[in-house]
Amino acid sequence: SLLDDPRLFGLAWPVCGTMAALSRLAAGWALRHATRLQVWALSQAAMGVGVLLPSLWRNGATIGLSALLVGGTFMVITLAGVQEARARAPQQAARLVGRFTAAFALGQIAGPVSSALLLQVPGLAAHGLDLALQVGAVALLGSAAWLWRRTMLPTATKESRHA
Repeated sequence: SLLDDPRLFGLAWPVCGTMAALSRLAAGWALRHATRLQVWALSQAAMGVGVLLPSLWRNGATIGLSALLVGGTFMVITLAGVQEARARAPQQAARLVGRFTAAFALGQIAGPVSSALLLQVPGLAAHGLDLALQVGAVALLGSAAWLWRRTMLPTATKESRHA
């Protein structure tokens, strides 16, 4: 229902998948030039923008850009997060990765459920999807800012250099 031509929306998935595959190459380059936390924070901010865009403008270009930003960042976030967990807590890395996975799964479930619930609220029905996307974007952008702030700590810069 976001676009007049549903085939355009259908193209977002191949774009997202292609960007996910290509992002691994970009991540390798980025991790040679910045700390893991910096790469993670910037990727998370880009994902936040990608999640926010369709709630602001509904057109093919916005959906395409969203697919580029979300698809091009989730693998980088995963890579940087797992590497950071292993570097900071090698004995508890599996536990931390499990927490990351659970948090991601919770977000994947909470987003559609929240959107569906908002669609049932009188007065919000027309904006339920937009509100859910905006809340997700705020969470992503807020956590990106928190991660970036962590990169400014003296010990974080030393600890989160690539291994």
